[in-house]
Order: sequence, then C-alpha cells, then structure tokens
Amino acid sequence: MQLRVVHTTDYTYDGQAVASYNQARLTPVTNHDQIVVHSRVEVSPKPWTFDYRDYFGSHVTAFEVVDPHEVMTVVASSTVQTARHAPEAPAATWADLEAPEVADRWTEYLTLSDVVAPPADLADRARQVAADHETPGEVARDLAALVHDEVEFRPGVTSVSSPAALAWAQRAGVCQDTAHLLLGALRTVGIPARYVSGYVHPDRDPVVGQAVSAQPHAWVEWWDGEWHGHDVAGDQTPDDRYVTVAVGRDYDDVKPISGIYSGAATSAMRVAVEITRLA
Repeated sequence: MQLRVVHTTDYTYDGQAVASYNQARLTPVTNHDQIVVHSRVEVSPKPWTFDYRDYFGSHVTAFEVVDPHEVMTVVASSTVQTARHAPEAPAATWADLEAPEVADRWTEYLTLSDVVAPPADLADRARQVAADHETPGEVARDLAALVHDEVEFRPGVTSVSSPAALAWAQRAGVCQDTAHLLLGALRTVGIPARYVSGYVHPDRDPVVGQAVSAQPHAWVEWWDGEWHGHDVAGDQTPDDRYVTVAVGRDYDDVKPISGIYSGAATSAMRVAVEITRLA
C-alpha cells in the first residue's frame, strides 16, 4: 500500500512561552518493510531545526522556537510505500540468543527498565512458558497471546508515564501498556525485544483516497534471527497497513515530541492523526 499520514500536534499555553526546545520523532524510516517517498515536519512559529539519526536509527527533528508564542503547531506529513514481508518460522535457538553476537549486539533490548519490568507473577509465568517450549519464537508468540488475553484494551486508565506493572495489576491499558508488558516478559526469559512506534490504518481494507482518523500506535518486535513484529493490542502481525516511525527500548526512546519551554506556567496538547490510502 501507499499511505499518506498527517500527524498534527497543537500546544496551547496559558501565557507566552518565550522559548521552546524540542525533539520530534515523527518521520517514518525506510527499512526492508517500507520506503519513505516523502516526509516533512513543519513548525509554527518558524523554528531553527536540525535533523539527525538517534542511537536506535530513528529520524529526529530537533527544533527551537525562541520567539514569544501562545500556540505552537507541529505538522508532520509523510507518504510511505509499505510491503511487509511474511515472517519466517521460528528459527533461533536458546543457544543462538545466548551467543555474544546476539546477546552483546542487542544488549539494550534485554534491559528491564522500571517502565517495562514485569511484576513477579508475570515474570514467573514467562519463565514457565519458556520452560514449556523448545524455541524462543514459540515462547514469544505464547507470551504475546498471554498479554493480549489478560489485559483489556481500555483507554483512560493509564498515562504515558505509567509502568507496565500498573496495567497488569488492573488488567487494562492501551497499546503502549501491552507493548511494555510483552517487552518485560520477553526480556525476562532472555529474548531481545524492542518497542516500535508508528501508525496503523484502522480499516482492514482501506478505501483508496478516503482520509480517516487514527491514533499513534505501538507494537513489539523480538529477535529470532531477524526482527519479528507483533501488535499485542490488535493481536496480529503487522501488515501493509502499518507504518513504522521509531524503535527503542521503551516509550521514552520514541516519544513523538519531547522538550522543554519557559515563560508560561502550563500548556495543553491536542493531537490529530489522519491516514489516507493513496494506492
């Protein structure tokens, strides 16, 4: 598919912000599943900008707005050609994952930060699942099913700063929470896993030319000789409706926009995402 994504973020301040310094991870990456045909990040008021790739390979637009302003708008538009390849059958062994070329290379994706660390009962269940299967790939699929089956998709019960343990305790959360839970379970048993941010067209068979509303989305990829993606919240393997923007250890590495400002005391944020299938 060819998809156009327009992601608009408005910040409204309770007074004048005299300076704003930010990083935006809103530009999709070109990889073996997609090609970025066009991308642009526009900021109002007019900023100073600098683009670079971060440690994990994500595209970052750093920008500064130093003129006094009461509203700041960031519009990221991109056109992406997707062609996701079919995932291979599980191939890696536990010995493969323990080898230095895997364990050392992907060491960041084995760490258990506070935000992804699983509670004791989930960690125990993950170890039991690992003991019941011969290959890591089979374990990963069972753990993804476990999290999906036990955690209800329910917006509003967590925030972007909530740890995975909270979603597990209340058995409810959003895609960010289920992704963090699966990351923690996978890393607990030694399977490298990373957080993926992006978008997914909400319609199973998108109509060409029809713009629809969507939300930023999150899913997981684990290492099994190559990266295997799984959308825990949607209980499916990402297909051509998915657009990858950034990867990292957890949400903190892939925040769409992060930064600081001075002047005004508080701000309000509004986000709108529109996706159109072009071909």
